[in-house]
This record gives sequence, C-alpha cells and structure tokens, in this order.
Amino acid sequence: MLKSEKALNAALVAGETSGDLLAGLLLDGMKQRWPDLRSFGIGGPQMAKRGFEAWWPHDKLSVHGFGWEVLRRYREIVGIRNQLKTRLLVNKPDLFIGVDAPDFNLDLEAALKAQGIKTVHFVCPSVWAWRPERLEKIKRSVDHVLCIFPFEPELLARHGIAATYVGHPLANVIPMVPDRAQARAKLGLAPDQPVVAILPGSRESEVRHLVHVFFQAAALIRQGQPATQFIVPAVPALRQKIAVAAAASGLGDVLRVVDGQSHTVLAACDVTLIASGTATLEAALFKRPMVIAYRMGALSWQIMRRKKLQPWVGLPNILCRDFVVPELLQDAATPQALAKEVLAWLDAPLQDPAKMQRLEQRFSALHAELQRDTPTLAAYAIATVLEA
Repeated sequence: MLKSEKALNAALVAGETSGDLLAGLLLDGMKQRWPDLRSFGIGGPQMAKRGFEAWWPHDKLSVHGFGWEVLRRYREIVGIRNQLKTRLLVNKPDLFIGVDAPDFNLDLEAALKAQGIKTVHFVCPSVWAWRPERLEKIKRSVDHVLCIFPFEPELLARHGIAATYVGHPLANVIPMVPDRAQARAKLGLAPDQPVVAILPGSRESEVRHLVHVFFQAAALIRQGQPATQFIVPAVPALRQKIAVAAAASGLGDVLRVVDGQSHTVLAACDVTLIASGTATLEAALFKRPMVIAYRMGALSWQIMRRKKLQPWVGLPNILCRDFVVPELLQDAATPQALAKEVLAWLDAPLQDPAKMQRLEQRFSALHAELQRDTPTLAAYAIATVLEA
C-alpha cells in the first residue's frame, strides 16, 4: 500500500481499557500509512506505546450507569471535554477520531465537525441494542464510522451515515487455537487442575458491584470442585481494590490476582465468570465457556432495562443471536446462581462433551467472521475521509 507523504496530526479520545486497546491497534495502521503521524488527546498505555501524547489519561472517562453514578463525575468529565475542545479549536488537527466512549465523544465530534474538522468514530455505538435515538446524533457528529461488526454499515446507511466494516481488531490478535498449556505455565498454574478466570470488569463501579459476589461464587465453586484454581487479571488502577476483596474472601492461595494479562488468563482457563462488556467477546474468541453477569445501581438498572432492544446483553449472545452462554443480571446474579452455572461448564467435558463442541464451533465461526485486516482497512477509510 502506498504511504502518504503528508504528515498527519490526529487527535484521538479513547476511554477505558478496551478503548485504549482498540485505539492502539488503529494507530498501528495509521502509522503505516502516515509514518510522520502525530497523535494526541486522551488515551492509555497501549496508545502511548505507539507514540501517542496523552493530555489526560484514559481512565478519567471511566464511568458507567445513570443517576448518581454519573452525576458525581459529571463536572470533571465535562470540564475535560470543554478544555479539550478549546485546545483543538485553537490548534485544529487534520482529523479527530473518537474511539468508543460515545457519551463523551459524540458531542465533542459535533462541535469539531461544525468548525470544519474531519471526524471519525471508531466502534459504532450499540444503537442496535439500545438507545436508537442516537442515530440522528451520530449523523450530525461524524463524517464516517468504523464498524467492528459486519451488520452495522447497512444499518447506518439506512440513516444516511457513511460507514465501513473493518473487522474486530481482537480477532487478529487472539489465536484461532489458543495454547492453554503454555498460558498456564506462564502464569504458574497447575496444568491438570480446573481453572476459573474471574473478570469483574475494568471500571471501578463494575468492580464495586461485582467483585464480592464473584468471590462468594468462587467459594461455592470450590466446594463443588475442590481442586479448582481461580485467577483474576486486574487492571492496574483497580488492583488494590480487587486484592483487598480477594484477601477477605477466605479463598487464600487458590485465588490469585495478577496485573493485567487478561489474554493469558483467558487462554489458561477452563471457564470464565465475567462482567458483561468487551471482555466477553475476548473470551469467545479464546473459545472459552463463560457465565456473564452484571450489576449496577437500582436506578441505572431500571433505565437500562426499559431501553434494551434485544433479549441478550452479552456480546457473544448478541452476535450469535442466541443464548449460547448464560447471562445472570442484577438480582439474578447471586453467588449461588453464578456458582451453579460455572460448575455446569466445568462438568460439561465429561457429562455433555457435545455441548462443549457446539460452543467451540460457534465461537470459531464467529472468530472467522470478525477477522479482517483492521488496521489497513481503517487507515484506508480514514484516508478517504481526509481526501473527500
């Protein structure tokens, strides 16, 4: 592919760990096309590895829910957005890319687009799952949407929004056949004992609502399968909070908390007990059975439940259009119910091997569907926006 000779100044905003990972992969493709790329804005460590200049860290935008859970952070987040907008309008970049974080990015994109700055949004907001009213806002705010799921461009086109399917970057990062033995050796896990990965989320509010419930479920799983090992990959900002909860769980050395390494942990495990979010898709790409759970504040839950457009919440189920893995949400996410579903997966290889085979086949087909040369396709789409 021909490289552009023109240096490119690109502002990006990525919120949370998943956005940082996606933006890092996007920057790989952009640097191939624009070797003199200068990128700056809001981002995390994966972006920094690609030379990104972070004016604010990505975890400043980490918030979820409604009501008080958002209001207590509202002033700080809006203040950051206003400062960023002012800075970008004074020294206009060639391009702005909002990576996920639609509540933050769409308003910012609209303001920048109105002043002639090209805007791209990477990861279509889940208007197909809830909040379809966002479609008009997307149309006003962005010149182009980079979509990670194959059905999204057609949906956006019906509303006059230009979009390109670029595949899911994680589908190229995660091997089609993960090496479980190698991952266990790397983590120091026993090769012949059951391993349950516990992923309580990458946001403080998710961990607050889920970590104690997950660890109580782990204690019950341990009663049913005494040889089970548990491992928790913690994002650095939340490691201490998770470690304190782990110490209070009574599980001792059978429950380990490690810094990051979520992909190694998912490769090593037999089953994962996991918070709904991007990590569930990662678990599916690792072909691992899972039990998806989510809890939030009561007000947030009532609003979310009314706005939901599909029967599924977990990405693997949404993409497969079926409850291929169990979802336990809010009051249903009790330690007893979670433990029961995890134990069912642990027992399946002996009691129902066909169930495990069907799941692996569906996740393998999903993996193949999501595999594209995402960095190159995304860079090409961005080039067409700049040339328009």
